[in-house]
Amino acid sequence: VNISILIVAVVIFLLVLHHNFLGLSDFLKRELSDANPLGLQPIDFIPAVPQRLADERNDKEISVVIAASDERLGGAIAAMNSIYHHTRSNVVFHIVTLNDTVDHLRLWLSNTALKNLRYRILDFDPRVLEGKVQVDPQKADTLKPLTFARFYLPSLVPHAEKAIYVDDDIIVQDDILELYNTPLKPGHAAAFSDDCDSTTNKVAVRGAGNQYNYIGFLDYKKETIRKLAMKANTCSFNPGVFVANLTEWKLQNITKQLEKWMALNVEEELYSRTLAGSITTPPLLIVFYKQHSSIDPMWNVRHLGSSAGKRYSPQFVKAAKLLHWNGHFKPWGRTASYAEVWEKWYVPDPTGKFSLIRRHSEAYEAK
Repeated sequence: VNISILIVAVVIFLLVLHHNFLGLSDFLKRELSDANPLGLQPIDFIPAVPQRLADERNDKEISVVIAASDERLGGAIAAMNSIYHHTRSNVVFHIVTLNDTVDHLRLWLSNTALKNLRYRILDFDPRVLEGKVQVDPQKADTLKPLTFARFYLPSLVPHAEKAIYVDDDIIVQDDILELYNTPLKPGHAAAFSDDCDSTTNKVAVRGAGNQYNYIGFLDYKKETIRKLAMKANTCSFNPGVFVANLTEWKLQNITKQLEKWMALNVEEELYSRTLAGSITTPPLLIVFYKQHSSIDPMWNVRHLGSSAGKRYSPQFVKAAKLLHWNGHFKPWGRTASYAEVWEKWYVPDPTGKFSLIRRHSEAYEAK
């Protein structure tokens, strides 16, 4: 009898413990799910997957975040097209844009070969950056609000545990699932491609000066920066392509940390003037200093837009898993290296507003 009573008591205790654990789990989920901040509101639902495509593709959903400004919309279109055609995975694009671009974007997606893409369009209100970005009155038009969309990933994809962010000036040549499966070390909220990786060292660093270490982005004359005790010669990383652990991102309040350093820069001008206009990378470098994992360098073969010349061999470009035209020479704007690779994935604008004839236009300066 005593044994029976003891067993019943243990069962009741375990049931109560299980109930409390479920309640704690729900509480933590609610705490981690921050409400969308101003300017990050979804305005399109994800289209249903056609049955024939659902049968062909894997069930695993991969969230890919990309910003799409109107003057660079062709770049985002080509990037998404290249990703879609190189994977059998269930990719969902979270396209961040401004309100006046929505109709153009939706028309481009629905009236071309891209109509089977799964996507959400999110309207980004620049007011979310008020007090966090220093704007030169004489150069107010040079501020690119969408470059900061990557700071708000958990709000853009609130139900995902993991996401990929890519710039609009990229082309993917392999299955994005491999990049998505990049292992992140415990406690790391993101994985980037370091500027001292083997690919950069061997091919791309020539003549780049101090663009590839922290002193190229941060002003070490400022006391606030010196107090961080970050070595000036630490290799920087490229934030144009990265994988994020969104659970860890929320636990560490990464967005709040980034906003803190944005606001401090407005007050103290902490960023280096060596790379004028580079206002997105510095806060990321500070927050993720020695606290990030690495992606395979072949998943961010960059600097194709740093000059009109060809710094890579055709064989290397063909082997690259992701090509990145960061720099002034975009493949849709000025004459750029390997523009023909990009054009392979470009889908003509049904409205005719975006034309490759504008390749020499000054409208396509780098960010």
